[in-house]
Amino acid sequence: MGILACVGVVLPFPFYYWLWTYPQTWVDMCGRGGDTSKVMARVSHLLKLVQFISLFSVSSLSWPPPLYFWPLFLFGQFLNFRKNIIGSFGVVEADMRIMLEKAGRVYQLLGESGTYYGVRFGKNVPWVTEFPFGVINDPQYVGSILSLLACLSWVPFLYILLWVVGYVFMILIESKEDAATRAKPLL
Repeated sequence: MGILACVGVVLPFPFYYWLWTYPQTWVDMCGRGGDTSKVMARVSHLLKLVQFISLFSVSSLSWPPPLYFWPLFLFGQFLNFRKNIIGSFGVVEADMRIMLEKAGRVYQLLGESGTYYGVRFGKNVPWVTEFPFGVINDPQYVGSILSLLACLSWVPFLYILLWVVGYVFMILIESKEDAATRAKPLL
């Protein structure tokens, strides 16, 4: 299961690299009137499911988690998710709700087009400076990395490392955005 789990963990990153580097091919594939960001979101959700299944397949869950789990996981999820988990939900319910909830803080601020490469697909996406963007570079990746590090007591280091390296790779790729390589929308 180890090699399959490794493949499952890194599976989304070639897809993201391809979309970022060659956005016009995606626009052409989606066709006239196709919502490129929405289609990317659907494919990304499927790939994320494969990642989670791969990680779960090599995990050894135990309770209670180590003390470092809560601050890393909660702050990581805070960066990504807009709903406040402190409230009437129990801890386990809140964890499940966070993991399954689609709308995140980053998603709330950027919208679907901003989160899923809309600017690369030729869409007009406004620049966001509101927290966490005005304070933390790449907050969606930082939040996800913190959440992954929180799981180190359950998941072998190799799989967390592969996922984090994938995020760092995408941070580097996305930091070199060239407006000349953006896709031209189909009319």
